[in-house]
Amino acid sequence: MDPKVKEVLEAVSTATLTTVLLKKGLRNVWMRGTRPFRQGQPRLVGPAFTLRFVPAREDLATPASWASPISTRAAIEAMPEGCIAVADAMGVLDAGIFGDILCARMAKRGVAGLVTDGVMRDAAGVHGTSLPVWSSGIAAPPSVAGLTFVGWQQPIACGGVAVFPDDIVVVDDDGAVLIPAALLDAVVAEAPEQEAQEAWIMTEVDRGVPLPGLYPMNDETKARYAAFREGK
Repeated sequence: MDPKVKEVLEAVSTATLTTVLLKKGLRNVWMRGTRPFRQGQPRLVGPAFTLRFVPAREDLATPASWASPISTRAAIEAMPEGCIAVADAMGVLDAGIFGDILCARMAKRGVAGLVTDGVMRDAAGVHGTSLPVWSSGIAAPPSVAGLTFVGWQQPIACGGVAVFPDDIVVVDDDGAVLIPAALLDAVVAEAPEQEAQEAWIMTEVDRGVPLPGLYPMNDETKARYAAFREGK
């Protein structure tokens, strides 16, 4: 993606992005169950590379399937540098979709991070890779214990959110937020100002200003904020 766009979004929290998207009528953009796998992970921005699992079927969800042309291994080899892998695991919590070996390979290929509404396995090993991960937890069993992998770069549902290939994902300590590709330019144009407004409001709160009329801003507060911006 455009490095300038990426730089702008890296300075905007997912909380602010949900507010900007809400103003555009989009309420369902935060992927439920996407929690940081480790503390201190950076905010990431990148195009979605989607992965799709369906419920396990015994004739398909076998260890032999890992060598299939349609496998998580093949999908990883198709991931471009800088993408954020987004895996639809249907919220299944007792089958780890990826472990240390797959995460290490993703990191080696330059994948920015992994987001899933499912769980991981090989926790210590995944911690040992450099791949940032957001997931719903940890489980020892492999993916085939509860899931069948069926494809990549298809529309998916992750954490209750519709994700299409190359939509933009922003993920930080609050989880993962989706920006539809068609709205990217509009969000990039508005999000920094929303972030700046909220930062200024925080300084006003620190000064002891009461919330009514401040958050949200009434006309008087808007005028004070405009004067502040002009004086910078």
